[in-house]
Amino acid sequence: MQTDARAALEAWQASRPANVYDALPTLARGLQAHAGTDVAASLEPRLHALGADVAQVVDPAAALQEQARDYPRLSGSEIEFHPAHDEAGRAVWRHGGVGASAFEQAAQMILLSYAGEAGQGCPFTCTAGLVRALREHGSDELRARFLPPLLETDYEAAHRGAQFLTEVQGGSDVGANETAAIADGDAWRLHGEKWFCSVADADQFVVTARPRGASDGTAGLGCFLVPRRVDGAPNGFRIRKLKDKLGTRLLATAEIEFDGALAYPIGALEDGFRIAVGSVLNTSRWLNACGSAGLMWRAWLEASSFARHRTAFGRPIADFALVRDTLDAIEAEAQAAQASTLALTALVDRLDRDPGDDEARGLHRFLVNANKFVTSRAATEVVHRAIETLGGNGTIEDFSPLPRLYRDAIVFESWEGTHNVLVEQVRRDAARFELVPLVLADVRSRLDAPVLDELERSTKRALDDPVAFRDLLVQLMRAYQASYVEDVVAV
Repeated sequence: MQTDARAALEAWQASRPANVYDALPTLARGLQAHAGTDVAASLEPRLHALGADVAQVVDPAAALQEQARDYPRLSGSEIEFHPAHDEAGRAVWRHGGVGASAFEQAAQMILLSYAGEAGQGCPFTCTAGLVRALREHGSDELRARFLPPLLETDYEAAHRGAQFLTEVQGGSDVGANETAAIADGDAWRLHGEKWFCSVADADQFVVTARPRGASDGTAGLGCFLVPRRVDGAPNGFRIRKLKDKLGTRLLATAEIEFDGALAYPIGALEDGFRIAVGSVLNTSRWLNACGSAGLMWRAWLEASSFARHRTAFGRPIADFALVRDTLDAIEAEAQAAQASTLALTALVDRLDRDPGDDEARGLHRFLVNANKFVTSRAATEVVHRAIETLGGNGTIEDFSPLPRLYRDAIVFESWEGTHNVLVEQVRRDAARFELVPLVLADVRSRLDAPVLDELERSTKRALDDPVAFRDLLVQLMRAYQASYVEDVVAV
């Protein structure tokens, strides 16, 4: 005999959307606000198609792999995955997001992250970064050879990209990297070890290395493209081990040694660090924030729908003031993250159309780092709140995706720069390029609030105090988000 409670549980499970794009009308409205009505309308058919694939293919594939505890495995120099991994990959890659416009890439990443990282978000992001680096800095020969397979929408024929920058002694101190590059005719040979290599199954790697005789620090680093295979054989590298991570477990992350790997410079050698940061890392930081926004929207959908179906003390728990307050806070954070991230996307789009736009370049320099800091930190807290809304059920791995999303969110926080590293970068940039007045002038163009004057004075005074600046940066980003979202509440 089925109880009313069991029927309500099944109704909640059946209420999950068949199309993520349809379930998030706020995304369509955000695109209209930031990209314009015509651009948003042109993207809608493709985003609607992806929304169905994420809900019906990618998310079930991620759940299946997690429930089976069937994670990537190392077999020689190759990575083996559960068959559902490739099924999800085909569903993602056929929509061509890695080579799309900035607004389409951002929207696709938000929709994709409904399923968490799912073994697909990081390959999507890293491939997009490599595509951007080749388009902006690659020689004609390099682009002709390596871009077409990266842009391929047939999953079996497509190449995935990866970025291997971190070394065991370096971490965020990239200038301490020791991987060496030795000239070999028109190409180079790389020797050394990379410590944190996500998308270890990728077909093309972006690797930083120091040409023999180059200076110390970041100024001496070159940026290289390393194909996985040369003439069908592994290209001078060895995977030492796969990392056993807290989250993003469906993604293969490894330690990799290079021993004579054939490599090709992307751009001029002396511009290597600038290219690695400007084209590759900044793309990842931007799309990481899109992913955090997607995680938050999934948390809100799960928690709000559960609260409508779950009854306690004779009424839906959504009727209780504290639950409503929690749900409002989750939604406000998701709205805020989406608003600031689509604003950043608009800056990426502006710079794609006009690289000489000084205002866009300054705002982008600030926002790409500050936004990743605040959105990744908020995503973990938001998913945590959603878990609490489900009570004890929220901690059960096969009850909802929230435990998986929580683990993924924690990893998102560390990807492409820890909080402290990003805050320090913003602080140095703010002092060097006088970014605080520029950012607040942009905020004032949309939001008239007297508190902004004091915030500007306090933030400028804190430029020599990293701890104080970190706290004020959060307030500055709140003002930035509030200028785009009128109903953001203090949380």
